[in-house]
Amino acid sequence: MTKTSFETHEIEAFKPCEKVGLIATVNQEGLVHLSLITSIMASTPTQMTLGQFTVGLSKWFIQKNNRLGFLIMTLDKKLWRGKARWTHKRTDGPEYEIYNEMPMFRYNSYFGINTVHYLDLVEATIAEDLPLSKIVPAAIFTKIAKGGVKTKNKDRILRPFAEDLFNDLSSLTFISYLGEDGFPKIIPIIQCQASDSRRLVFSSTAYKDELKDIKTGTNVAVFCMNFNMQSVLVRGTYTGFQRTRLMEVGAVDIDWVYNSMPPVHDQLYPEVELKSVVNF
Repeated sequence: MTKTSFETHEIEAFKPCEKVGLIATVNQEGLVHLSLITSIMASTPTQMTLGQFTVGLSKWFIQKNNRLGFLIMTLDKKLWRGKARWTHKRTDGPEYEIYNEMPMFRYNSYFGINTVHYLDLVEATIAEDLPLSKIVPAAIFTKIAKGGVKTKNKDRILRPFAEDLFNDLSSLTFISYLGEDGFPKIIPIIQCQASDSRRLVFSSTAYKDELKDIKTGTNVAVFCMNFNMQSVLVRGTYTGFQRTRLMEVGAVDIDWVYNSMPPVHDQLYPEVELKSVVNF
């Protein structure tokens, strides 16, 4: 069930920066990019804002393709997802002042909010609870099944840190793909784990109906983070669901890895050749 405006209590719920806020944008190649932006909130029932304090790829992408998907999860594990359109940005105004009065940005020793991006809400889900009763067994089933779907390719893609992050059962993981309407969709896959450095797998026990809407062969983005704000973003090919060790699991074959942690966002795989700086 979706709606086209937020209620007052939802606007209040989005205000704290202590939450998970994700936006899914579309790059110049038509591929989905996922970013953690905890400053996402609603300024009115039909308008959302993003506070920019570091320049990542998502801020560029939304100005070229204004269709985006979002996910907000508050500390009480309430979840909202939806679609929005970027409209404009400002470096002043009431929202700018509100952001820079927040303790996280007002007392930041390095930087505050320098730009506010404005979004028109297209649609949003009603608040839903994260289905832990399904996610917990799904994580167990994934752990049992993942050994049966290893690629057996020893050429490493994920570095050990990123592979361990995916395999930490306390990590939060989300998958996103481009919908037929041109808006990215985001689905929680908290149960997701790495079968090896080249493949991610996840049980169908949680969010099964939504995951089965993703067509085999679709290029997807998968974002993984922990509560220390360590994160990694990968992209790859969704290979659909299969049964292994009596479990049904979906899989993503990784072909691109990105360091999504500030202060330096950068592509990790395929490796980018270092070039000397000759002009200053």
